[in-house]
Amino acid sequence: MPTLTPSLTDVLERLEIEPVNSGACYGDWIPNPSGGELESINPTTGEALAKVLRAGPADYECVVSRAQAAFSEWRMIPAPKRGEIVREIGNELRLHKADLAALVTLEMGKILPEGLGEVQEMIDIADFAVGLSRQLYGLTMHSERPGHRMYEQWHPLGLVGVISAFNFPVAVWSWNAMIAAVCGDCVLWRPSSETPLAAIAVQKICNRVMDRCSLKGIFNLVVGASNPIGEALIQDRRIPLVSFTGSTAVGRHVSEVVASRLGRSILELGGNNGIIVMNDADLDLALRAVLFGAIGTAGQRCTTTRRLFLQAGIATKMTAALVAAYRQVKIGDPMEPATVMGPLVNPRAVRDMMEGLGRIRDEGGEVLFGGAPIKGCYVEPALVRARREMPVLKEEIFAPILYLIEFDDLEQAIGWHNDVPQGLSSAMFTTNLISAETFLSHRGSDCGIANINIGTSGAEIGGAFGGEKETGGGRESGSDAWKAYMRRQTNTLNWSNELPLAQGIEFSLE
Repeated sequence: MPTLTPSLTDVLERLEIEPVNSGACYGDWIPNPSGGELESINPTTGEALAKVLRAGPADYECVVSRAQAAFSEWRMIPAPKRGEIVREIGNELRLHKADLAALVTLEMGKILPEGLGEVQEMIDIADFAVGLSRQLYGLTMHSERPGHRMYEQWHPLGLVGVISAFNFPVAVWSWNAMIAAVCGDCVLWRPSSETPLAAIAVQKICNRVMDRCSLKGIFNLVVGASNPIGEALIQDRRIPLVSFTGSTAVGRHVSEVVASRLGRSILELGGNNGIIVMNDADLDLALRAVLFGAIGTAGQRCTTTRRLFLQAGIATKMTAALVAAYRQVKIGDPMEPATVMGPLVNPRAVRDMMEGLGRIRDEGGEVLFGGAPIKGCYVEPALVRARREMPVLKEEIFAPILYLIEFDDLEQAIGWHNDVPQGLSSAMFTTNLISAETFLSHRGSDCGIANINIGTSGAEIGGAFGGEKETGGGRESGSDAWKAYMRRQTNTLNWSNELPLAQGIEFSLE
């Protein structure tokens, strides 16, 4: 782990974070945006880190109009050249990795190794996008008409809106922004109001690179309230694509508004992820994966493990091992190397967890360990022996609560696993090839991500990330996810002296 200067002042200074910061940027910062003041609070201490002046409607309009103008220039730069600029952003992130990770930890509360991992994810997606800039391939087709050539090509889409969540305050933006940029799009980012400073720091890193390239308005930032700024973004016809990460309830609203104007959306919503552990599983492997999946980021990942299905033969042993492991979890300052779990993001998240545990008890769940508030935003992670018919199992409580559910056979486990509205990430632990292939088959997991002998958390950027059902159906990051950020065009070129019509149609004026 890189050695970090412990001084908060030094970290903020190196990242150019002021006591009061502008929250609106189109390459140049708007000096006094009109959306009011926002304090960024450190959930570890409850103290303010710095203040942000949020964007108001006029500031939003200024940023969007400048970004639109920048798109006219950016789309004409060859994709490999755009890739070179993204490579420079990746290099700049490498230079500031330790400080940016520290800011993510201070502002959001995830432990420092996770903060470092999040910034590394940004670097990795930049590298991925650089290679992609030379692989925006179209297809050629054989025409049924003599002397004709057909092919497909991909054009930049325009201005891409990115609305990110607090739990990954910088990485998810990079999944969208780095790929959108090499595709020739400009990006408008509205970050979570819980983590505005991390977004401002990233914007300043991008600005330095773009200044060296004499470009502005490619990467843009508007820190602002859901209403009016978030609403303006999703209603804006100048933004053909909106990528939203957040709750299913808000995502449904985003989807409806964007669809009503015939725009596109990428939705990364609720998880409620499950792991199935078979009798033949490597239990040590499963224990470590479940522990990280359930308490990593204090249970505030969309890929957090929330439901654990234990086959009857190993259920008692695995439950005892989990209780013992949970007793050893060190909860504390996320900047400290020994800390395994930091705080929840804010007091409201603590209240939501406590209310959720109340419902769990009312519905017959048995809390085997933890679940108590500690102090401030700190809580104990909870292990719950759940009854299959509990309605709360179908909901996502965004906190470190893990349900233990015993099952008899694989078919039963898969049915229970899939019987929730969400469908993001899933996993099975088994040494049996037939069980593994069944879980990955058409009659297995119905999630966008399905793993064998690894947990639900920790997706790599090479694979497309996203889920099904109420998770939204969106895909970001790897594979062919780049196509969402471009528009497809089919071209037919007639190099003959004839004008034959398709399907052999005859049309004559004689």
